[in-house]
Amino acid sequence: MEDRNNNNNEIYALIIGAGISGIVLARLLAEKNQKVLIIEKRNNIGGNCYDYIDKNGINIHKYGPHIFRTDNGKIWQFLSRFTAWHEYKHKVRAIIEGKEIPIPVNFTSIDTLFDTTKAKVFKEKLISKYGKNEKVPILELKKTDDKDLRELAAFIYEKVFYHYTLKQWDLKPEELAGDALARVPVYTSYYDGYFTEKYQAIPQNGYTKMFENILNHPNIKVQLNTDFKDLKNTKYKYLFYSGPIDEYFNYRLGALPYRSLNFEFKTLPQKQFQSVAVVNYTSKEPFTRITEFKHFFNQKIGQTTVAYEYPAAFELNKNERYYPIPKQENEQLYKKYLQLAEKEKNIYFIGRLGEYKYYSMQSAIAAIFELVKKIAT
Repeated sequence: MEDRNNNNNEIYALIIGAGISGIVLARLLAEKNQKVLIIEKRNNIGGNCYDYIDKNGINIHKYGPHIFRTDNGKIWQFLSRFTAWHEYKHKVRAIIEGKEIPIPVNFTSIDTLFDTTKAKVFKEKLISKYGKNEKVPILELKKTDDKDLRELAAFIYEKVFYHYTLKQWDLKPEELAGDALARVPVYTSYYDGYFTEKYQAIPQNGYTKMFENILNHPNIKVQLNTDFKDLKNTKYKYLFYSGPIDEYFNYRLGALPYRSLNFEFKTLPQKQFQSVAVVNYTSKEPFTRITEFKHFFNQKIGQTTVAYEYPAAFELNKNERYYPIPKQENEQLYKKYLQLAEKEKNIYFIGRLGEYKYYSMQSAIAAIFELVKKIAT
């Protein structure tokens, strides 16, 4: 990458948003001897991955649980420069007909929910049709021509997916496009982890500390409580915008829809509230899940902190954008904004909001790695 910092009053890159995409990008550019200014509207770095320690010493994920996982050794090695890791295998449970089962549904779930004879039939037929240790999307399972597997699929769809999806997205599962449901398949095994990647962990001192370490570079300057609209007299060669792409263009083509979340935090005078960090509620409760944060680091203290998670429609200036809604018409609207973006000079739209795309942490970082490669060539 060419060094463009001949003018000391001009930075190479202005990055809008100090979420994981902007933070990783800032570091990669800084290490290529480029001066970077990263600005953030909130009063903290990390975007929705921000965490903090509460009064009881518990690490709290303010915007919902985040567990880092990847099969990509380069991403793992990059982050490992900035943090030690606490190995953590994420387990999720759901309450179905008063019984606690593993999520994704696995053979333990089937054994718990059905009598021995029926469970045996279901497991044998799943293996016969899909093989052992496979991940089967629920909508694919629903299409099977086997009577018993159709019965199983109908049960799982109704009890595990339907109401949860309706609460989470305000849409039925069939109304969602892309891989929204594929992310939570049915396992043809007894594997009880939520993820299957090689590396699964949480930064030993929290995400916020890891992000601080990533940003600790002489070529990086960070300004919090700063809106792009209010930034004056800053000269830059390139703009990397991780805010909402529709907002950048003043909603010229209409607003891109999002789902939001509201959290109710409770500190309870007991050692443990639930068996694992996250329990999903898949019936008609108003919340979708409860997170008990002390499970992340297996903390042994007398109090516990939990968060009830309530999905909500996104409303401008009232709550945060969380999830782009995966529907075909929304994708079409985004593509129209992308056409406008392609006419802009030296501007790149990045991250979940800039690309109107669901990103895990690892996929967000992978996209930034590719972007920097593209710029460098």
